[in-house]
Amino acid sequence: MVTPFKADFSVDYDALDKLIDHLILGGVDYLVSLGTTGETPVLSKQEKVDIINFTCDKASAKLPVVVGIGGNDTATMLSDFDTLPLDRAAYILSASPYYNKPSQEGIFQHYQTLAAHAPLPIILYNVPGRTGRNMEAATTLRIANEVENVIGIKEASGNMAQCMELLRERPAGFLVLSGDDDLVMPQIACGMDGVISVAANAFPSIFSDMIRLSLQMDFVQAKILNDKLYHAYRLMFAENNPAGVKAFLAEMGIIQNVLRLPLVPLSEQYRQQVPEVISKIIGKA
Repeated sequence: MVTPFKADFSVDYDALDKLIDHLILGGVDYLVSLGTTGETPVLSKQEKVDIINFTCDKASAKLPVVVGIGGNDTATMLSDFDTLPLDRAAYILSASPYYNKPSQEGIFQHYQTLAAHAPLPIILYNVPGRTGRNMEAATTLRIANEVENVIGIKEASGNMAQCMELLRERPAGFLVLSGDDDLVMPQIACGMDGVISVAANAFPSIFSDMIRLSLQMDFVQAKILNDKLYHAYRLMFAENNPAGVKAFLAEMGIIQNVLRLPLVPLSEQYRQQVPEVISKIIGKA
């Protein structure tokens, strides 16, 4: 989920309430709060506490809530486990350490330490385009086989060969979720279990239908829906995430088109294309 902001850059809880209703009515299976799309690097600790509490108050009785807790200081993350309100959450989504560029052994030991202290099961998150370091399939498989309390991974490397290696060798019961909206349909064909999506913020119903058709191996019908969403994928990632999806949500009247620096709203050359894309997908802007 995005984190909606007001014009004064404070968290917009009325818009967050509206977004959660939009997602639940759209048929998603779970919510992810405080992920990358939620602009977590620019949220204060108190804002994170308040957003988790608000989201769980609103949704945890209806859908599982996944909370993003990532960072490049393992010790600080252990403190977050103790101080964030996780009692009503279902899972923790944790991106591999960014900027430090640890070795594969460092990544393994980081997750091994987190898993030993986490109050909830952990979903790994490999997103080398943001972290600067790819978590290789061999490292993910080592964690999957050797570390308890890690149940799966959001794999956003975009490397199909790496994805196929991971799917071929993973232990039974280890979830592999896509982190790439534009690749998820063929990734499910290769064996992935689902997706943690950006595009579903704006189009939860059609995107969820596409995923469910793919999981049923009905790729003829799934491709029809995926093709319909194609231009939305392109616009949403034309400059950065979540500037793209926030432009869509703002055009749909769900949130205001506000981001916190250093991110800025989608530039006009792309933003002006948004209403037409929405119209083609859902029949109205």
